[in-house]
Amino acid sequence: MRISIRVPAILLTAAGATFLAYKARNTQYPASFSALLGTQTNITARPPDRNTSMARGAVIALSHGGGPMPILGDPDSAQLVKSLKTRAPAILGLDDPARRPKAIVLITAHWSETRPTISSGTRHRLLYDYGGFPPEAYRLKYDAPGSPEIANRVAELFREEGLNPALDDERGWDHGVFVPLLLVRPQADIPIVQISVLNNEDPAQHFAMGRALEKLRSEQNVAIVGSGFASFHNLRLMFSGATRQPSTKASVSEWNSKIGSAVSVADAQDRDAEFRNWRSWPAAYVAHPRGGAEHFLPLIVCAGAAGNEAGKSYSDDYLGIDIVSFYWE
Repeated sequence: MRISIRVPAILLTAAGATFLAYKARNTQYPASFSALLGTQTNITARPPDRNTSMARGAVIALSHGGGPMPILGDPDSAQLVKSLKTRAPAILGLDDPARRPKAIVLITAHWSETRPTISSGTRHRLLYDYGGFPPEAYRLKYDAPGSPEIANRVAELFREEGLNPALDDERGWDHGVFVPLLLVRPQADIPIVQISVLNNEDPAQHFAMGRALEKLRSEQNVAIVGSGFASFHNLRLMFSGATRQPSTKASVSEWNSKIGSAVSVADAQDRDAEFRNWRSWPAAYVAHPRGGAEHFLPLIVCAGAAGNEAGKSYSDDYLGIDIVSFYWE
């Protein structure tokens, strides 16, 4: 969920920011919270264990929650947090020596550019792209390394797909990266490469980004993570309490059903055709208002990275509606 001062007004209202900040001030932190702050011990990245056959990296388009709230113990985020701690690591094979990925390429909803841009530094600072939260939210640390090697390979693959990528070794990792990864992989021992979405919101170009990344899954056992909120990112309805109304719940249910249908298409070309028309799907503008597709776009990249595989899903309750994450193993 976008909580950045750089977003369009339609995506973030003062009331919305105040609401999240209020919740943060009135939330009791879990006992484990201190381990995620600036006192966290740096962990040296270790290469994944390997067996004789190369594993194939998994793909997941996960739902990352609102700002730093999942880390702050927000009760509305409890199901999302549980899935980030349990389901996502299992899907990605993080605790399986035979499957653990060489790196994670993460497409974040909180970085929009005119061309696909790739973090390429050996280390990246954190970008606390939210405001109004307790001091602890600005002391969070995620000390995983970057990977210039993987970043350059991503750029090469993007060019092969006719895209015009850029490398960026300075921009920090935004909260679309470090908030979910603090829960998915708190050890911070797997290299991360962050990728932007495109501000033109073109589904064909985002699917092409994924199609390029699909090659990395087999080449080097690189996992692909889309960090967004594909099921629903309408802050006006969220903060008004409308998500608990039957009409909104019905619209989101219909929308989720259509996404699930598109994700389950096994043929990559047919899936591409489905996603090119996503704005015509039922309730598309309820779930993602006009000009506000950035939290849906990481899913399109993941759908492109899936190859000829049918996707699966799981859902979590958030503010009274089902928030669905989609994956390909």
